[in-house]
Amino acid sequence: MNDWLIAWGIEGWKPALRLLLMPPVPMLLAALLAWALARRLPRTARWLGVGSLLALWLVATPWAAYHLQQALVPAPAPLSAPAIAGLADRPGAPRTAVLVLGSGRRPHAPDYDAPDLSPLSHERLRYGAWLARQTRLPLAYSGGIGHGAALASGATEAEAARQALARDGGPPLRWAEDRSRDTNENAAFSVALLQTEGVGRIVLVTHDFHQPRALAAFRRAIARSGRPMDLVPAPMGQRLAPSGRVADLVPTGEALQRSTWVLHEWLGRLAGA
Repeated sequence: MNDWLIAWGIEGWKPALRLLLMPPVPMLLAALLAWALARRLPRTARWLGVGSLLALWLVATPWAAYHLQQALVPAPAPLSAPAIAGLADRPGAPRTAVLVLGSGRRPHAPDYDAPDLSPLSHERLRYGAWLARQTRLPLAYSGGIGHGAALASGATEAEAARQALARDGGPPLRWAEDRSRDTNENAAFSVALLQTEGVGRIVLVTHDFHQPRALAAFRRAIARSGRPMDLVPAPMGQRLAPSGRVADLVPTGEALQRSTWVLHEWLGRLAGA
């Protein structure tokens, strides 16, 4: 489906399609349909209304958010302390870059009077900067201006990341890939850039739910390049398994958001994005 959208020149529709397919919109549309059918088909309307509300309740619970991710987009384990130590820049090791994948930007943040990263992008950049300091490896960032962005001009994600690091006293960006609009382009443009710079290993930083799709995209990009590169997944933001408390079945905004991200990643992989 992703290739079809690109072929028809309507990849800018992706945010709108995502909005229609992601919770809570399908459940709310089903509830509206139940209301519309209440007089003509009361039995059908009753089941449809109850089902939509139960589905919305379920995907908004921490229990469902965790198990959805384990079933649909299981992520590699986080990097352990010994694994991080093994990445440290040392003689004889392949030239390595810590690469952070972007996840959106704010064209203008009034508090800084400047462009800024989205909350997800900030989380990834913070972890990538920490890894770069721990390992003494150079830091890279991949992100341009996404499909359907509210403002398709101005500073790119990569430039916003550079400014955020400067504000926060983080390590400098060695490389900034600023043309990509989605994960496939993150991979294609970043692999080309880093191979040109002699990098032979990428420490790939992104959220745990995004890591499976990102790894697949980077493996495809490396295969197309015809030049070998090592990939080290560095997932972040993982949540602990539910503890079995009643609170795990109480809806929360955070759980609904996480379920939405998980379903977005799963549908993205099915669509070839």
